[in-house]
Amino acid sequence: MSIDEAIVANRSEPLAAEFARWFDTSREYGRRWLLLLRFVLLNLVAVALVAVAAAQGWLDEMWATDQLNLCKLIVFVFLLGLANAGWRAVTLSRELNAVREGQPRAGTKAAWFLSACAGKDATIRASLAALLRLKLAQRLALPRYLASLLVILGLIGTVVGFILALSEIDPARVGEASAIGPMVSQLLEGMAVALYTTLLGSVLNVWLGLNCRILESGTLHLFAQLVERSESDVRF
Repeated sequence: MSIDEAIVANRSEPLAAEFARWFDTSREYGRRWLLLLRFVLLNLVAVALVAVAAAQGWLDEMWATDQLNLCKLIVFVFLLGLANAGWRAVTLSRELNAVREGQPRAGTKAAWFLSACAGKDATIRASLAALLRLKLAQRLALPRYLASLLVILGLIGTVVGFILALSEIDPARVGEASAIGPMVSQLLEGMAVALYTTLLGSVLNVWLGLNCRILESGTLHLFAQLVERSESDVRF
């Protein structure tokens, strides 16, 4: 090996070691915050799709026909559910990291469960595990309820839209040429309200529902880790 080759080899070894350390650190960081990263990625993709719809002018058409502010109400309910889901994602990620490190924070469900299971027999541990599952599932009650509420609001918008569409139709004046124009205009406006509210409620329900699925998977993972930790504490 020449002198130049030896110098290059000596330089490449620290660089390779540094890259390996950086890769291991990044992988560990990604594993620690995987739940939160999935949550952020999902919503970034969804926001990008909303931006495309806005660029095409579809949102402007929807707001223009929102006479009763039903679409705005649906969006408000969705944002409320998304904010709660985001807070749950951060909290759940922190709890998962704390359990992995073996240092659950005081006052959390994880600390309560591990403390309650210490020194108990198998029957009591099983009962506590069932109770823990219920407590963890209760955290997702609000975003799930709001996701269901989005569909209900969309259906209400559908009914209201049909009522608006039929409100100006007078069977006695259907044969009059001067009355056909206003009737058709009101019919189209009412149908627009019905269709846009149904579409908006359904799409936002899917969006919030996917976030709930991410939280559900993280909650099950936390539950499995806590049960495994409690059983290992008993064995050792």
